[in-house]
Amino acid sequence: MQDTLISIVMPVYNVEKYVAESIQSVLNQSYENFELLIIDDDGNDSSLEVCQSFDDDRIKIISQENLGLAGARNTGINAAKGEYIAFLDSDDLWHKEKLSLHKIHLDSNIRIGVSYSGSRFIDENSVPLKQAQTPKLTDITAEYIFQRNPIGNGSSPVIRRHVLDQIAFRHPKDTKRICYFDESFRQSEDIELWVRIALTSPYKFEGLEPLLTRYRIVGGGLSANIVAQYQSWDRMYQKVQERSPEFINNFGAIARAYQLRYLARRSVQLGDGAFALILIKESLQLSRAPLLREPIKTMVTIGAALVSRYFPEPLVSQLVKGWTGRKSAV
Repeated sequence: MQDTLISIVMPVYNVEKYVAESIQSVLNQSYENFELLIIDDDGNDSSLEVCQSFDDDRIKIISQENLGLAGARNTGINAAKGEYIAFLDSDDLWHKEKLSLHKIHLDSNIRIGVSYSGSRFIDENSVPLKQAQTPKLTDITAEYIFQRNPIGNGSSPVIRRHVLDQIAFRHPKDTKRICYFDESFRQSEDIELWVRIALTSPYKFEGLEPLLTRYRIVGGGLSANIVAQYQSWDRMYQKVQERSPEFINNFGAIARAYQLRYLARRSVQLGDGAFALILIKESLQLSRAPLLREPIKTMVTIGAALVSRYFPEPLVSQLVKGWTGRKSAV
């Protein structure tokens, strides 16, 4: 059970409040044959000192100039020695059986290239919220990944190293540097990689039902962040279109509609109901697929946007607390 080395890549940038707990969730794993590659991405807080305070031979710290999340992950993959590679963002947590269960999953079927799990949301204080990501687990196609991204977040997947090697490319400005994630992205770099793997690799994506990842939701933010996230997603869309125009012709409108609905839900979390209504309206104008396939989720999104837009903030916070287990971000 402990014969396979698993490499864990953890980018670290200005997360002094959370990183110790994230590291401890790795050290608490029941599967012990791992290396934890902490990529110090040149932040300006005490995150590095927190990481250095851990005394465990399995931890390796690599410092680099700031390259962003994609660049830090690429550095970690290039340094990794494991047959399987896992990613953990430095503000998220893992269930203690996560590595063990993913290893069993990957060992059980050589055709599975990307193993992922459901995720429980937690707040700033690591308190579990009522909401969770419970993705589709089997029969995952490229178009489904593009439209719905069942992996959900960057702390969920464990991947065969061979899968990543198959889609690697040289950095366009530094040909000595091997890339897996596209470093031109500051957001949406993960979904771009998943779609690229799905379109070019014979390996399967398959999930595990237990909620093995604890995905942190931090309050606050601006609608400008939603716009930036959409712009980044659109860049990913354009890149897929250049590579596979027929794929976009068939599935692009539905994928964009789902993305707009997702961003509408994020806008509600940030307390901007007016912007959420704009986004959900654009979503439905592009495609009715989210409404027809997931009518309850879509109607809840519309209702939450209307409440956030037209009701007083104290009432909104009370409703959000009942839904998520915490107050709204307003």
